[in-house]
Amino acid sequence: MSVFGIVLFLLIGGMAFWMLLFLLGFVVPFWISLGIGQQMRPKRVFEKETEEEAK
Repeated sequence: MSVFGIVLFLLIGGMAFWMLLFLLGFVVPFWISLGIGQQMRPKRVFEKETEEEAK
């Protein structure tokens, strides 16, 4: 039964390691690049013009 516990511990630890590696290697940079893209997006100028034309 002790071997089963050690194998289960290594299995869960290995899954956690690969999940953290995936998050740090792909998800976090993707999230940061999306945030930078949102900040660099041009402001909506045309909405103000359409509001003035409606008046």
